[in-house]
Amino acid sequence: MVQTFSEYEYKRPDIKRIAAEVDALLEEFKEKDSADAQAKVIDRLNTYFNHLSTMSNLALIRSTIDTRDAFYDKERNFFDEYGPTIQEIDFKYYQALMDSPHRNELEQRYGTQLFSLAEKAVKGFDPKVKTLLQQENKLDSEYSRLLASAEIEFDGKVLNLSEFGPYAQHTDRQIRRSATEAVQGFMGTHLDKIDQIYDELVKTRHQIAVELGYKNFIELGYIRMNRIDYDSEMVQNFRNQVAEHVVPLVTKLKERQRRRIGVEKLKIYDESFDFTTGNAVPKGDTEDILQAGENMYLELSEETGEFFKFMRQRELFDVEAKKGKEGGGYCTFIPDYSSPFIFSNFNGTLDDVTVLTHEAGHAFQSYMSSGFEVPEYQFPTLESAEIHSMSMEYFTYPWMEQFFKEDTDKFKYTHMADNISFLPYGVAIDEFQHIVYEHPELSPAERRQEWQKLEDKYLPHRDYDGIEPLASGAFWHKQGHVFSDPFYYIDYTLAQVCAMQFWKRANEDFDGAWSDYINLCRLGGSLPFNALVEEANLISPFEDGCLQSVVKEAEGYLNSIDDSAL
Repeated sequence: MVQTFSEYEYKRPDIKRIAAEVDALLEEFKEKDSADAQAKVIDRLNTYFNHLSTMSNLALIRSTIDTRDAFYDKERNFFDEYGPTIQEIDFKYYQALMDSPHRNELEQRYGTQLFSLAEKAVKGFDPKVKTLLQQENKLDSEYSRLLASAEIEFDGKVLNLSEFGPYAQHTDRQIRRSATEAVQGFMGTHLDKIDQIYDELVKTRHQIAVELGYKNFIELGYIRMNRIDYDSEMVQNFRNQVAEHVVPLVTKLKERQRRRIGVEKLKIYDESFDFTTGNAVPKGDTEDILQAGENMYLELSEETGEFFKFMRQRELFDVEAKKGKEGGGYCTFIPDYSSPFIFSNFNGTLDDVTVLTHEAGHAFQSYMSSGFEVPEYQFPTLESAEIHSMSMEYFTYPWMEQFFKEDTDKFKYTHMADNISFLPYGVAIDEFQHIVYEHPELSPAERRQEWQKLEDKYLPHRDYDGIEPLASGAFWHKQGHVFSDPFYYIDYTLAQVCAMQFWKRANEDFDGAWSDYINLCRLGGSLPFNALVEEANLISPFEDGCLQSVVKEAEGYLNSIDDSAL
């Protein structure tokens, strides 16, 4: 009988007991006189690591599904508190791996990527910063809970932040503006608190970095993100290319949008509204979307069909927006049950379908690479993981009619235009974080001023129409990655350039492109970013000319569509 997610058993792990048992195994590991003998100990250690990951993820999933659940809120706090202790357990393991006299043979068995990741983990931790890491975790959770607590009266209802999505795309401009003002009323009420949380996060992270011997958090942030085969100079060069080649195109796309929707000047509350006849929206409710998704994946390939049935039978989705639910979307993996899990907030907009295909890309990859004996290879480093998710959005284009019916062309135009428009915003968030962590002494007001300068550089079309606190540089307050995952956001832009290459190739040879995608998924996290890109027969976004070429192809596609007729 198939076991569903609600039946997955959670039991708080005894961290102290596990730490002692891992210590004993590590002593045994050091005493072994061959790589084969050490590998057997590694297998036993991985059982502990998988179990800790399972319990941590179950607590996270169930607490984000309902942030008001007192039991799982307490369990999430437990992992916030003991996360650094778990990190210390990992640290000791990785140090033992690196010190092994049989390292060469172990690398041949497990691959060099495990040891590259081990090196990053060792550089990014020391037991002396455990208390600071606990503080960092608590601040991150405090921010998430604050945004999840939103209960905003609007249109005769009480809405959370995710439920405002349809109003941002409403055909009535005044409703769009009023909805934006309602959301910003909440954000403005909590402006000082959000600024305070972030200020404490920045200072805590800077202190951690200094304690670990780094000048500031930037170097440590790159270590935490497991940046193995590229550095901050390569990222800066990529940002410069976005400024040169993408910003002018986005400015043109926004002008097309302004004319298309018939406004004198495009305001912030117009940016999500694409067509006077209304934006593309999926036809049907949540169950209709999931059923259409199942039909799509059954047709796409044998592998995706098996995967989606696995997910549906085990109820590994929680996708509908509801009161008390944390915002956003994610995919995670529950090792002891070999199960991906997809979390999102459907709200009746086209984002419901893009989030489904995006998170399904993550989940499919983890499903395809679940056979790795190395837990670290279950997911790749994050910029590589986003290739799977973003590419899946494009590979499913031929089935979008099942979701959007007569609005399919609208959807495809919006999807591509939004993906291009995202690139400058994505690199702006990245550059913002470099400025913030290079200058941790900046006040909250000064940080918001720095953000305004970046908007002038990367988002010159943006007009907040005087709506506060947006007009005072607080747009990034809604971007959870800035708080919880510093330096993550650039990964979406790098992956988008790779995904658009898959889109181009799929138009020319779908089967060939899909074969390379399947191979990429099977490789999981066994290689670093640029090596995975090469294995997928893609060009690295860091290579000069790659971004310009991809953007030109997308611009040609958008120019081939008479968007004024949609």
